[in-house]
Amino acid sequence: MPDETDVVLYERQDATALVTLNRPEYRNAQNSAMTYALDRAFYRAADDPEVKVVVLRGAGPHFSAGHDIGTPGRDAHLPFERRASLWWDHSERQGAESRYARESEVYLGMCRRWRELPKPVIASVHGACVAGGLMLAWVCDLIVAADDAFFADPVVRMGIPGVEYFAHPWVLPPRIAKEFLYTGERMTAQRAYQLAMVNRLVPRADLHRETMALAARIAEMPTMGLALTKRAVNLAEDLQGLHSGLDSVFGLHHLAHAHNAETAKDSLGGMDARSMKAAAQGQDNS
Repeated sequence: MPDETDVVLYERQDATALVTLNRPEYRNAQNSAMTYALDRAFYRAADDPEVKVVVLRGAGPHFSAGHDIGTPGRDAHLPFERRASLWWDHSERQGAESRYARESEVYLGMCRRWRELPKPVIASVHGACVAGGLMLAWVCDLIVAADDAFFADPVVRMGIPGVEYFAHPWVLPPRIAKEFLYTGERMTAQRAYQLAMVNRLVPRADLHRETMALAARIAEMPTMGLALTKRAVNLAEDLQGLHSGLDSVFGLHHLAHAHNAETAKDSLGGMDARSMKAAAQGQDNS
């Protein structure tokens, strides 16, 4: 089993569990080790009767720069004990079958599962919240953003219609979602707050204090009341098409991967972390 030590930190402060993404040297890029460590942390919080609220945050200068597509710790080829889907082990398969099996587990499956955690989860976002980072923030119930935070989903540059957890038209108005994807440009925290993607916008220096104050306020509510309220709102989103929409676009996502694998250098359209960053710096309008 690959090493998952310390890539996610866990601590409890009063009734709040603090879950910290901890690969700051790589802007908290999410490899599989981090994904499974994060899953264990969420389950730990769910099982602890003393925990009423969970806060998800990132160590270092950024919340998360997305999926790991180029660090020395990239482990997409390695097997892990599957927990979120019934698809078989991807590491023994090839091509589209391998990609679909893995991403059904570590991306779509995990995000859906975390969204259903029956305790309120607050994302405390600073710096970059890009691509896969959006998925982590969007499965949370609330988002508190520092004024230095920015949001982006630049994967259309790879020829791919957005990240695997395609919640864009539910967290943003449809035309804004299209602009967000078509341009790949950064959205400032101020703009995200105006569009109601973010609940609270605070100075960077106050982010932790304000997030913990909100968590403490929520923790005053009864656990069962919070769980049922969360379930009620999630069900309403699903009735508005979120669940089936995620399934539909996940298929389009993998059609794009397969097309890239046939016509380009690789399933990512020949893009890597460096070229994605260079493209973003050349087109930012933030």
